[in-house]
Amino acid sequence: MNRDSRLSSVLHALLHMADAEAPMTSQQLAVCMNTHPVVVRRTMAHLREAGLVRSGKGPGGGWSIACDLATVTLRDVHAVLGEPAVFAIGNHNDRPACLVEQSVNAVLDDAFRAAEALLLARFQAVTLASLAAEFSRRFAAHRAAPILASSEDPQ
Repeated sequence: MNRDSRLSSVLHALLHMADAEAPMTSQQLAVCMNTHPVVVRRTMAHLREAGLVRSGKGPGGGWSIACDLATVTLRDVHAVLGEPAVFAIGNHNDRPACLVEQSVNAVLDDAFRAAEALLLARFQAVTLASLAAEFSRRFAAHRAAPILASSEDPQ
């Protein structure tokens, strides 16, 4: 099953950009997003059109954050990406003749709509700033954790 991981990749890149002291090149972002720089440029162009990032050319150029992280939500980013489907499961046949399958579809469609509404509401409640704060908490805890020597028993 193929999953659409663009939202995750873009959020990852945006957090790197927010933490960077200088604009990041498409090549640098491609490494973060585990993709090709052309895909980065195409994706970032959509984010630029939405006012989330800016780009600069030449030496010292690249992509940088152009928005207030506290006002942009995961739902906003999801919308910029074209609102990809949030579920990989669906009906076997969208227009069945069988009444049993019609019943199954009706119940599943209702459940899918309800679950999607809950997920999108949660996306609306999470800002890029709160996501960046979550990263900062994890990074601080990681730095504070004792480092075990490879010869030590972790028990």
